[in-house]
Amino acid sequence: MQIEQIKEEIIKHRVKFVHLQFSDLLGILKAVTIPVHQLGEVIEHGKWFDGSSIEGFARISESDMLLRPDLQTFKVIPWTKNNGYAEARIVCDVFMPDGEPFVGDPRYILKRQVMEAKKLGLDYFVAPELEFFLLKRNEDGTLAKLPHDKAGYFDQTIDGASAVRNAMSLALQGFGMDVEALHHEVADGQHEINFKYDEPIKTADNTMTFKYALKMVAQKMGLHTTFMAKPFFGINGSGMHTNQSLFQNGKNAFFSAENKYNLSDIALQFIAGQLAHIKAMNAITNPTVNSYKRLVVGYEAPVYISWGQTNRSALIRIPRVNPEKPSSTRCELRCPDPTCNPYLAYAVMLAAGLDGIKKGLKAPAPVEESTYEMTPEEIINRGIDTVPRDLYGALRALAKDDLIKAVLGEEIFKRYYDIKMKEWDDFRIHVSEWERERYLEVY
Repeated sequence: MQIEQIKEEIIKHRVKFVHLQFSDLLGILKAVTIPVHQLGEVIEHGKWFDGSSIEGFARISESDMLLRPDLQTFKVIPWTKNNGYAEARIVCDVFMPDGEPFVGDPRYILKRQVMEAKKLGLDYFVAPELEFFLLKRNEDGTLAKLPHDKAGYFDQTIDGASAVRNAMSLALQGFGMDVEALHHEVADGQHEINFKYDEPIKTADNTMTFKYALKMVAQKMGLHTTFMAKPFFGINGSGMHTNQSLFQNGKNAFFSAENKYNLSDIALQFIAGQLAHIKAMNAITNPTVNSYKRLVVGYEAPVYISWGQTNRSALIRIPRVNPEKPSSTRCELRCPDPTCNPYLAYAVMLAAGLDGIKKGLKAPAPVEESTYEMTPEEIINRGIDTVPRDLYGALRALAKDDLIKAVLGEEIFKRYYDIKMKEWDDFRIHVSEWERERYLEVY
């Protein structure tokens, strides 16, 4: 989008305010809002803000930071168009006072890895599948402790949220996102809306927009959208299965007509790289204490470090390839959840896969049997490892993985590690209601 097009959109929709959006280190959407007449100045010179106020950004001594808008991301916010005036958003990159990109900007961290792939002549594409729950609000405004509905997988007749999903889909399309499917998920109150794959920076921008839009639409309909990984005991949690592919010279580099599963050597090396680094990656793709209450056996979440085609318990699944449509060849990483920072998640996923290609790593034998039905002895005999059991284990794996640490950079790794280790410590010393119910009268 060029400046003249932006001006036309502003006049057409009577835009009065523009939100300069960016992500903090943990993937929480932030914004500085400006009156629309300031936009030209911001496009030319950027917008200063206090980086010391943003989680994981600068120290007090280096607080001044600059937002520079990416003009291609300008969009009029759909639900503001009928308010007498409209608002718009534009995604920004973060810079330091000397004009250098801020190394802790998650968008910049992802851009660095995209350039690493391009050095190898490879283009990376991703498509996440974000699951979420809809919750009702009580009369006093607090969230109800139960899901919004009692429907099941693909249900429509008893699914009271069809209208909500439709409104969400229209909002996403208003942001220019190509929505491919929307449906009820397995658990009560759980839903999924899928949008089309794209290059990782645009997909990460879209992932942030997805979460922002769904929360706003739900709020306007008296509901709350949560992307928490495991909000309820005894039912499935919410994942962010991520489909990935690499293209080389305009062709899908994962496809091979000769090999089993129609996977090329590059695809197998990419898979091997992700399996080799998955424990450290979990600290980024599954970043909360609660994330690991989803990654347990029995709720369709991947626990065992394996890959396969028909096996949905595998950490990496290979959707069946249509030899007549090789461009659709992809691998699906099933462990990420939607609480992750998408910029950082796609960055470490790409870096790990590229490491497998650079080193020519060999993928282990595929596992097509359900690992959930194997005995512990079978798991051990097959040499199948597991993802970390908790956030602490993932953080310790991250601290030992030089490649994934390098993706973040030394200073940002330390900031991320310290923030997340404090989260773990807060959880570790917290006395829960479960503990009181279990022990208070017994001991």
